[in-house]
Amino acid sequence: MIRYNLRCERGHTFESWFQSSSAYETQEKRKLVNCPACGSAKVERAIMAPQIVSKKGRESAAPAAPADVAATEVAAPGSTPLLMAQERELRAKIKELRDHIVKNADNVGERFPNEARKMHYGDIEHRPIYGEASPDEARALIDEGVEVSPLPVLPDDRN
Repeated sequence: MIRYNLRCERGHTFESWFQSSSAYETQEKRKLVNCPACGSAKVERAIMAPQIVSKKGRESAAPAAPADVAATEVAAPGSTPLLMAQERELRAKIKELRDHIVKNADNVGERFPNEARKMHYGDIEHRPIYGEASPDEARALIDEGVEVSPLPVLPDDRN
């Protein structure tokens, strides 16, 4: 997993996780990466400062306790322990919802917009499905009255 700091055309900054840098590039080209503040699909990677630890720094640094490691990985800048607990709880609930959908629905992949329309208009039997749709395809479905919701994507959680 890789985390990118991103910035939209209106200057909003946010971060997002991707399976790999090529996964980010693919999603960006398909206009699937959107600003959570304004919805803009014109997004670019912001300058990031990598954490570089010298050999001397690694040798002198005491190993962190497992609780410290988990808190460092989950915490956003400025997070408090209570907020971190709430973030973990929310993340767990979203993961539970996602797992339920994946277990109980058919993955129709890129055929999702067409399958959802066919069900909406009664051309095929209703059944739970999930798949892929660009933001424009999702908006078109919503404009037609087709009920759709985004399936949350979370980075692999070690908790």
